[in-house]
Amino acid sequence: MGDAGPEDLDQAVAVFAGVRPRLFGIAYRMLGSAAEAEDLVQDVWLRWQSYDRATVTDPAAFLATAITRLAINALQSARVRRETYIGPWLPEPVDTGADPYLGAERGEALGFAVLLLLERLSPTERAAYVLREAFDYPYRQIADIIQVSEVAVRQLVSRARKHLVSERRAPVTPAEQRRLLTAFVAAARAGDLAALEGILAADAVSYSDGGGAVRASRFPVVGASRVARYVRAFADRFWAGVEVEWGSVNGQAAALLRRDGEVFTVLTVNASDQGIDQVLWMMNPAKITAA
Repeated sequence: MGDAGPEDLDQAVAVFAGVRPRLFGIAYRMLGSAAEAEDLVQDVWLRWQSYDRATVTDPAAFLATAITRLAINALQSARVRRETYIGPWLPEPVDTGADPYLGAERGEALGFAVLLLLERLSPTERAAYVLREAFDYPYRQIADIIQVSEVAVRQLVSRARKHLVSERRAPVTPAEQRRLLTAFVAAARAGDLAALEGILAADAVSYSDGGGAVRASRFPVVGASRVARYVRAFADRFWAGVEVEWGSVNGQAAALLRRDGEVFTVLTVNASDQGIDQVLWMMNPAKITAA
């Protein structure tokens, strides 16, 4: 739109700014990466600038469609990259202290437990679930966005819901999750084996995402006893000189671990009534800048 005047461009900026949080929220839930989501948002902005906006009757719907289709394509290539990722891959943590819903009306498909499970869905299943559960889009609009029938959208969302229900235990309250995280940090720092075993579920799993950039376990550690011994084994070396800052990432309590003033690990846990099910150590320097 080379002939667009300043007023038209100002209007385009205003419209885009109004929906930008939602666009980022969709892309992040689709990709589990704040950096990649931000790239897609910028791509959509460039397209919006050059598009014949006079032909768009519903800018918000147009922009949501654009970001979702780009995210589906990006997710397909991202999965290929993750097959060669060094060690466990974890979603990139995002600070939700100021925006607990991250661009959505509710915090669905934002927590780490759900994001990890969404990785097992097809890109279109994931898109349908995110648009419906996090943003409450009507089935008809989702069908237009992902270019399938409304019946197919209902089936995609239903399958995704069933998958998440079957694979995930009922989570504890946010207050209990915070209590368990605090207890875990205290026990880990002290190397208290009994305390660690007491708060871990029998089949607890510890995931360390270093991405090959820092020293971290390249395989998940499985089982309460193994996880407890693993954490105790490096307690003295790992926690030396560490300051703990408490924050909120992805809508759940997290410990931001600092050494020499710099965050080097974002630590959180997912828990059920059986105790801590997952311990997540986000250590890849490229992925903790958004926390």
